[in-house]
Amino acid sequence: MVKTLYVGNIPWSTKEDDLQQFFSEFGEVLECRIITERATGRSRGYGFVEVNEDQMEQIMEKANGAELEGRKLVVNEAKPREQ
Repeated sequence: MVKTLYVGNIPWSTKEDDLQQFFSEFGEVLECRIITERATGRSRGYGFVEVNEDQMEQIMEKANGAELEGRKLVVNEAKPREQ
């Protein structure tokens, strides 16, 4: 089953490929997306990474607090969207 991780405090210059490569060091990444502002296309500083359920805990433990381009990432399980 696929689980989604919330990733906060992403550096503004980070691209989705960079994020995918970073998380690939900790386990298999199925999909990666960084949320951007509609008007400007600029990163909002957070995103989501989809991983296999059996690797989720391991990836969260290793990535939470890890540094990416000088910023410590905040990683936890994403909450379901509110309707």
